[in-house]
Formats: sequence, C-alpha cells, structure tokens
Amino acid sequence: MGSARGKLYGHEVPRVYTPPLRELTPETSAGFACIEFSLEVLGVDLLPWQKWLLIHALELMEDGTFRFRTVVLLVARQNGKSTLAQILSLFFLYIRAARLVIGTAQNLDIAEEVWAGAVELAEATPDTADMISRVVHTNGKKSLELETGERYKVQAASRRGGRGLSGDLIILDELREHQNWDAWGAVTKTTMARAMAQIWALSNAGDAASLVLRYLRKMAHKLLGDPDGINSDGLSVVELSESKPEDVDEVPADDSLGIFEWSAPPGCAIDDQDGWAAANPSLGYTITLRAIASAAATDPEWVFRTEVLCQWNEGTTEGPFPSGSWEAANDAMSVIPAAAPVTFAVDTEHDRSRTYIAAAGLRVDGGVHGEVIAGRYGQDWVLEWFKSRATPETPYRVVVQAKGAPASALVEDLEALEGVEVVRWEGANLGAGCGRLFDSIKAHVWEPDPEQGETDADRPTRFWHLPQPILNLQAGTAVSRPAGDAWFWDRKNSPYGAAALMAVTGALWDVLRPEEAAAPPSAYEDEELMIV
Repeated sequence: MGSARGKLYGHEVPRVYTPPLRELTPETSAGFACIEFSLEVLGVDLLPWQKWLLIHALELMEDGTFRFRTVVLLVARQNGKSTLAQILSLFFLYIRAARLVIGTAQNLDIAEEVWAGAVELAEATPDTADMISRVVHTNGKKSLELETGERYKVQAASRRGGRGLSGDLIILDELREHQNWDAWGAVTKTTMARAMAQIWALSNAGDAASLVLRYLRKMAHKLLGDPDGINSDGLSVVELSESKPEDVDEVPADDSLGIFEWSAPPGCAIDDQDGWAAANPSLGYTITLRAIASAAATDPEWVFRTEVLCQWNEGTTEGPFPSGSWEAANDAMSVIPAAAPVTFAVDTEHDRSRTYIAAAGLRVDGGVHGEVIAGRYGQDWVLEWFKSRATPETPYRVVVQAKGAPASALVEDLEALEGVEVVRWEGANLGAGCGRLFDSIKAHVWEPDPEQGETDADRPTRFWHLPQPILNLQAGTAVSRPAGDAWFWDRKNSPYGAAALMAVTGALWDVLRPEEAAAPPSAYEDEELMIV
C-alpha cells in the first residue's frame, strides 16, 4: 500500500499469488510487451496493479511458452477487470497473432460489453483500425476480425459455447456465477491443441454456489501451502470436482495454474482500511475512499465482504432462507449437552449417489443444534454404521422418510437392527418438518412487531448449525417442491442435492415434536467425516 500526502492507495501486489519461477524481465515475461502495446499503441496507461499482474501472469518458460495455462484473477468489483481483459485481448490479437480470442461470461451482456470496449479501442487507434477486416454486431454472433485472419468472438457461457473452435485466449468473466461445469468444459477445451494458449478466469469472491471458481481457488491455494486454510474447511477438491462432465479435464496440479488474489485477509474488520486497500488495488486511482466508506455504512455485511472486500460467503446471496438468516444460525461452538437426547436422521440423494446421517438435539439455551455427522457414497455403509453403535443400552432414534424417497429402502433393515428405533417420516409431516426448519432459521432475523402485541418471547425456537461446507452449500442452493399446501426440499432439482439438508430437517422435526421425546445418546463418527 502506498500513500502520498496522506492519500490511501490500493495494494499493487495481491495478498495471495503464485510467485514467479525466476526474475521477470522483458525476456522472461510477455507482460512488458503488453504494457508497452497498451500505452504506445492504444494510448492506455494501465494502473500499477494491472501492470504488475500482466508481468506476472504472462511469465514465459525457457521454451517461450506461457508458464500459466490457467490464470485466476480475484479482485473486488469495479477495479478494472474489464479494461484489463480488453487490453489483453487486443494484445493477443495484434501482437501475438492469436488466431482466436474467445470472451464469455455467464451473462452474455457482460462478455459483449467487454468486447464492445475492445472494439472501440481498436477502431479509435489508426494503427489498429487499419488492420480491421470487419466487425460483426449481430446479437449472439459478435466478432472482431482482422485482415490477417485473427478473430475475437463472444460466446455464451453454456455447454455448447465454443465447441468446435480452437482458442488461443479464453476469458471467462464473472466466473463466480458458474454454478456447474458445463461452460467451463465446453470453452476451455478449445485450447487443448494450442501450445501458446491461456485461460483467464476473472471474478470477485463467490459464495457456496460458485462451484467452478471455488474449485480453482482451492486448487491454487493448495499449491501455495493453503495460506488461508481453505483446504481444511471440510469441503474437498474431490467433492467440488465430482460433478464435472466426463469430458472436462482436471486443472493440472502443478505450476501451470496461477492465482492472483486481491482480497482482504480473513477476519478483517469491516472498517479496516488496510483491508479495503488489499481488496481494491484501484483505490486512490479510480475508486475513492469515500465510496468504499459509504458502501461499508449502507451494505449488509455479507454484501460488503463479498463485493468490496472480495471475501467468500459460505452461504449464497439467493438461497431459500431469508437473507442473512442461515449465516446468523452458524455457531462453531454449538453442541448438544452430553446427557441430552439426540435424534438421528438418514437421507439419500435422488440418484442414490450419497447418503448422509444427521443428528439434532436441544441445546442448553433451548435452541436446537443440528449437524451432518456422516456422509459417504451409496447406502451400503449405513446399516453397519448404526449396527456398530446402537445397543439396547444405548438405543438410537432414527428418522427416515418411509415412502417415495431413496432412503426408504433402508427402513425395514434399520428396523431389524437391535437398539434402533425407526421413526417413519411421511405424509404431512414432511411439509411440517421443512416448514419448521425454515421458521427456526428465520427466527434469527425475525423482529417482534409491538403493534401486533409481539415480544421476543414469541420468537420461534432457533436452529443452530456448525460451519459445515456441505450443509452450507445445500442450504444456500436448495429448491423446494410444493406438496398441497405445504412444500419440502427437492433433491432432484436442487443444483447440489438436498439430502444433507433433508436429513438435518428430519432430525429437527423429531426433536421439536411435542408429543414424543427423542432418546439418547450423542454419537459421532469415530473418524473424520469423509464425504468423498
């Protein structure tokens, strides 16, 4: 961070980045040539952080190929990602003679806006304008074509975008919005036969639904020794990548993956101005301190952290629960007292790919604690899990959806186990359980209305959960399915499944039923929870 006469400037160097293999000079990095092209040809003097990034991201190997095949750029909103993408695209077209540059984004309008800015730069400069063959402005087919055959095309971020093409530079903007691997699989494969190709993934921080970006970031951080500890958060790289289509290659686990992350450090306070500078390298140039201070004062905390501090939100901005309520229910210290009754619940994903066991019980403050305590592929392991723990002396109460669900296949076998009491969850109770969980989460942000005679004593029982990524992911993305006047979690149509959430829901439903009490004990996996 620099300063001049007390002025605060953003950090030129990112907080987390892949270090170079050797000293970076005009001979070892194409970034110097890109910076010169930007200034001398296009008349654009890039910001210090943009120059630093180009020098490091365009590092060359001894054979002249790019060190990085995949570049991940994370930086807060409105810091100049689009300008960087425009300069980079034109540099590849005009100086590196790239046969094809492909720009894409989950929202096609964003990719087209970046493309339009690049076209405007090219047409405004005589040296580059003279080389333009044609510009196609047709929606869905926009392209810039040079007399020498180079092209810059815009493609939709979809499973079909880019297929059949061979790209030399792929720019995926707003990668946080990619909630499946379809677009990544389609467009990045275009570089396979191009020795000098690069893939640039640009974004600010994501949330639980940002599957592709989260995977890339975890991979890159792992290669750097996991500086923020994100690879020990319980959600493995395998788990994030297992939904990729078969024709999507793994990102190489070597130094061809580079990350450059401008973000505030974990635990940074909202009003920490050094954190502002770490996430906003354009601070003092195109972003004012007053603008950030205004956002800090008016945004909900999770919005400010994601958009301005470039910090990850473990929930989602558009989940099934009221804004901020699931995050408010997070309590890393939450426990069920040792002597308190515990209810277990079992649920399986619609495709029978994995099964989860959840547990719930009352806390000392009267709230309900719930968590996923086991999760593995298939169902075969479930019976042995309970058989090795339940006895007549330590009976287990287990909730299972008895009809119309994959886990119903386990009901009779579980009932045959000694020490296991199966609670059949079905009919109207399914909707009642899902509604009760919703109310218990909403209770964290519910405020009494004095005009209606409400007081805090009317607040519904609160549900508390541990910071478990698999539960956060499903709670942040699950969709519901109507059933008469009620509804329940839709395992099939939820993008990341709903079985873990359904298991927790079933356990909570039983705990809060007034007519029956759950039975002890509290038992957890003897080994580390494995969801692989």
